[in-house]
Amino acid sequence: MAAFIAGTSLVPFAKPGLSEMYDRMGSDALFLALNDAGLSLKHLDQAYVGYVYGDSTSGQRAVYRVGMTGIPIINVNNNCASGSTALFLARQAVESGVADCVLALGFEQMKPGALEQVFSDRPSPLEKFEMIADEAFFDKRDLPVTLKLFGGAGKAHMDLYGTKLETFARIRAKASDHAFNNPQALFRKKVSTEEVLHDQSIWPGVMTKMMACPPTCGASAAVVVSERFALKHGLDATVRIRSQAMVSDLQDTFEGPDMIKLVGAGLTELAAEKVYEQAGVAPEDIDVIELHDCFAQNELITYEALGLCSPGEGERLVEDGDNTYGGKFVTNPSGGLLSKGHPLGATGLAQCFELTQQLRGNAGARQVDNARFGLQHNLGLGSAAVVTLYERTR
Repeated sequence: MAAFIAGTSLVPFAKPGLSEMYDRMGSDALFLALNDAGLSLKHLDQAYVGYVYGDSTSGQRAVYRVGMTGIPIINVNNNCASGSTALFLARQAVESGVADCVLALGFEQMKPGALEQVFSDRPSPLEKFEMIADEAFFDKRDLPVTLKLFGGAGKAHMDLYGTKLETFARIRAKASDHAFNNPQALFRKKVSTEEVLHDQSIWPGVMTKMMACPPTCGASAAVVVSERFALKHGLDATVRIRSQAMVSDLQDTFEGPDMIKLVGAGLTELAAEKVYEQAGVAPEDIDVIELHDCFAQNELITYEALGLCSPGEGERLVEDGDNTYGGKFVTNPSGGLLSKGHPLGATGLAQCFELTQQLRGNAGARQVDNARFGLQHNLGLGSAAVVTLYERTR
């Protein structure tokens, strides 16, 4: 049974300390998604709620602000892929026939600064990842773990393929160009490649501060429905989830060590292959992409993992302009995590929101012409990679 996106929403992202509380952001996103679909809370059969930094049953707290109908509410924590994991579960419920109308909701209320381990009195799920990074880059042991991992992957790409720091700077500048046309992006100021290159260095020769996404607060949601439900209620069924796959770590994630695989490139590659095979499409059929650019380095690595180009050819794709308007693929028209912001639990559903607007033809100044297929990539270390293909049905 096919699954359709009947309604989406995005609560504008904000810097930590400047947002509403998580429950208010979550309930606002829920209300707006239902309103977009033309439905009410009573229509929902289930809800899956993604977040990372919050106590158990925070999902209930957010949903209850809109109303209490007794539906199952399942809280989801899959690190930065929590929002897309909620969508994965909602889509499964609809496609299996278990439910006809399911909510996927994501929110995050974050603190300033780099991500930190909250429960320091027990083993970290990223312990093995950090051990490998520390062995590879002993002199960078004091860096925050995500910077160490993704910066290390970027350095590995530079060492393997001769990729230039300027290329990562161009990716960050491209993100700002796209965000300029997105009224809901957090950072809309355009920055040049040179400004990114000469920004504060956080890993000399490997990364500047602008190449890392900022901590962000926000919320987003999607209402996923079956075709029969859409027909019965006269809903907008323009956007269909054509295929979707989620992959967790494989044994070779930790072999080598291979820093590029350590940050999820292998998971992404396998998930993308599954999605293309299920849908009967190829990478060159994709019109618009929202991918997980938590660091500019990871955007380039993801080009290759998604099959947009061969391994080592990511730099050429950037140099040829094939990652933006007028090229082969428009990547992150929203501005991506780098400019739109990255509230962990909301990110995957914010990507869904952007692609739904693109396929509906409602993206305004950032609209990709005649977009039929939209590809979403959302990654959480620990790990989970979710790749989703959306199709415009008319």
